[in-house]
Amino acid sequence: MTAASSDHADKTATAIGERASDTPDLADMRPDDWVERWLPRSWGPYARLCRLDRPVGTWLTLLPCLAALVQAADGWPTLFRLFIFSLGALLMRGVGCCFNDIFDRDIDKQVERTRFRPLTSGQLSLRNALWFVLGQLIVCGLLLFALNEYSRWLAVALLPIVIVYPLCKRFTYWPQIVLGIGFNWGMLMAWSDTQNSVPPAALAMWLGAVLWQVGYDSIYAYVDVRDDLKLGLHSTAMRFADKGKIWISGFYIATILLWVYAGAAMGMAWPYFAVIAIIAGHFLWQMLVFNLARPDRNFMLFRSNMAVGVLLLLAALAGTVLPV
Repeated sequence: MTAASSDHADKTATAIGERASDTPDLADMRPDDWVERWLPRSWGPYARLCRLDRPVGTWLTLLPCLAALVQAADGWPTLFRLFIFSLGALLMRGVGCCFNDIFDRDIDKQVERTRFRPLTSGQLSLRNALWFVLGQLIVCGLLLFALNEYSRWLAVALLPIVIVYPLCKRFTYWPQIVLGIGFNWGMLMAWSDTQNSVPPAALAMWLGAVLWQVGYDSIYAYVDVRDDLKLGLHSTAMRFADKGKIWISGFYIATILLWVYAGAAMGMAWPYFAVIAIIAGHFLWQMLVFNLARPDRNFMLFRSNMAVGVLLLLAALAGTVLPV
């Protein structure tokens, strides 16, 4: 570890303090959820591997994409596109989670939040996990026939990003940027498939979504920071250390500015900007509640960003379909 890395580690450890013995269990997989109650036992590990038991990530992938579909169509997108992009978001999020768990299966054993995941706990073999990934990729490949040529090439370009993301934490403090690029890639494809082009305003919306994700996933990264320090892994939480609130606020401010610019460039009606103002208020609330020493609270703040995704979709609808 370099001197700079050691300095970041020391600052982060000091910032979050020693976790109290009565801190809630942060494990992200529960034995009493709907997967356990409703699915056949043999299906459970696969459902958890692709995170069907925790759909927040799927919604955070899908909602910005739906907002882009609305903006690209200047109103209601076709039901066919809604179906294709919704299924694509579900599958690609699942593929990303599978690759993440395959690469991190040994690391996850030593992290409090991830210690019960299927590959880590022995519920699923590596061979079966790889077959499961292949099956999902085949279905994704079939979806390409529903897209135009421009969007097919964008979809192919996404796959290396999805695969490389889990490895980034091993060599950079900025894996959240790669995650944000991949998570929000569907926004670019929504424009390319609807209009066969990706105008600058659409790129601004996408970049705003990437920076938004860097912000909220940094909040999430603070949950794992003590385990990451022990394992020599990297994240924006370690890079920001005790200045996390300043950094994340900066990303959120940049997000709002980009979304305001993009809305103006697209000619969005005034209700769009009213909803964006509500999103800005939500970001302010997050920063008031955010606490480096409260990983359970940070978990809650991470999940609250699904409301931001809903608001972003409402903003797109308000700016295009509402009579003004």
